[in-house]
Amino acid sequence: MCHPGEPVELRLEPDNKADERAVAVYSARGIQIGYLTAERCGRIGQLIRSGRAVTAVFQEQAQFGAVIRVAFDGEDPQLPPPRIGVEDPEWWPDEEWPDE
Repeated sequence: MCHPGEPVELRLEPDNKADERAVAVYSARGIQIGYLTAERCGRIGQLIRSGRAVTAVFQEQAQFGAVIRVAFDGEDPQLPPPRIGVEDPEWWPDEEWPDE
């Protein structure tokens, strides 16, 4: 999908039939990777429409799309420290057997 810290583009979708406030998220390669949540698209869309500088980067893949980080007015979005020890939910270790 994308790499952590890679820029993503936020695009207003005023003609979106489901929500005229929708804000789509596109990868640096121009592929749509999701939408901002309804709770966030209103305010962030308003900032974009008013001409405020909005910068966004990919943080990580999520079950339904992606997690992104957004900053405003020329600031750089900050990624949190990498999570250490978080296992892939699709990976299951073999059962540990005692040595005999």
